[in-house]
Amino acid sequence: MATYHVENFGCRATQADGAAIERQLLDRGFLRAGAANQAEVVVLNTCTVTASADQDARAAIRRIQRENPAAQILVTGCYAQRAPEEISALPGVSLVIGNSHKHELVNYVAPRDPAFVQLAQIGGQAESNVIIGDIFAHTELRAAPVFDGDSFEKTRPNLKVQDGCNNRCSFCIIPYVRGKSRSLKLEQVLREVDALVANGYREVVLSGINLGRWGRELSPRMNFAAMLRAILERTAIEKLRISSVEPMDWTNEVIELVASWSRICKHAHVPMQSGSDKILRKMHRKYRPWHYADRIERIRCAMPDAAIGADVMVGFPGESDDDFEQTRALIERLPFTYLHVFTYSSRPGTPSAEMPGQVPVQIARERNRVLRELAAQKKRAFMESFVGREVEAITLTHFDGEYTEALTDNYLKLRVLGRHGANQQARVAVGTVQHDALLGRICPALAKGRLERGTPAT
Repeated sequence: MATYHVENFGCRATQADGAAIERQLLDRGFLRAGAANQAEVVVLNTCTVTASADQDARAAIRRIQRENPAAQILVTGCYAQRAPEEISALPGVSLVIGNSHKHELVNYVAPRDPAFVQLAQIGGQAESNVIIGDIFAHTELRAAPVFDGDSFEKTRPNLKVQDGCNNRCSFCIIPYVRGKSRSLKLEQVLREVDALVANGYREVVLSGINLGRWGRELSPRMNFAAMLRAILERTAIEKLRISSVEPMDWTNEVIELVASWSRICKHAHVPMQSGSDKILRKMHRKYRPWHYADRIERIRCAMPDAAIGADVMVGFPGESDDDFEQTRALIERLPFTYLHVFTYSSRPGTPSAEMPGQVPVQIARERNRVLRELAAQKKRAFMESFVGREVEAITLTHFDGEYTEALTDNYLKLRVLGRHGANQQARVAVGTVQHDALLGRICPALAKGRLERGTPAT
């Protein structure tokens, strides 16, 4: 049997896409290889949100070509959609498949002969080794295949329920490579969650490119809160985790829903980008700093122990010292527990690429360092607040000889004393903080039972 390996770069939506590709390959009779250098077919599922993401993909192509020159390298994802010719010119690349045809990737690979790549046209453009179509022609989101109980992903699968974005932030290339916002229909969402539960999963992560916009284009029109409520009331999933949601989609209804149901993880990732009103306007973001602060403060008031994280960008064109200080001061004031700090990366074709006032790299890097240090202080204080307390967690797959890795309901790394099976919900008594993780032991009478379906609880 032919062997394959899939490498994913970027966000949770991309990881969900990669999982769907893996399931399709397995269904066609391929066998999973242990690593790229052992596979006959290698799929690189790329990101293009920054220049460094593009560089990571090119470096992976060079590495695979060097270590496994006989492999057929297929490149898909956002970078493939944005710059297919650039990728196809790299040595070792057999086929470039844009996001427009990612869901049909398996149809281009002969199931029993990986040395043969089918270039049969499937409604797109097939020139040399490039297959790409109009991403904006896609108006429907298809469900990703569900994993079996012995899947490679033992815990916390990503369920992509939304793709694309109708916003046009001036720095962002993603709408041009993902297309317009489209949602998985509610009944399909519920079927997918039910199937995951039937296969033994206890926590599911809802993901999307602009997740909070779920349902807006469906007929009849629906909203994000309605989907969350339906999952909780109509499925038996034990834990539901929400990935990144834009600040203005954290409505009072969503905040109340997440706060009042114990089956939703107390975790809010709310992109911020900047604390400067001037910079937010130049970014074409749809909120002002005071709007953003109001949402974060409401989340903290409703959920005192919740993880609250944000994406923050430094070095956007025209960002002055004062603009940066406004960002730093707002972060210092707000109850964040972690940050993802990015240095601005010019993306060809976006409005910000042509803006004056590009910030020197050295200044942007220093601003990045300042915010990372501030974020580390906040995260440490948040972690230490749980010493001597009990937390809810799900066990992961790694055991280091003394501790089993786990993740708390509120998104903290946890190391649990002893060997424990993956995918187990537990209550853990926290004893101390070591480096970037809590250390603890499972409580007596520990195993957390399945909550009654459809019952809110605090």
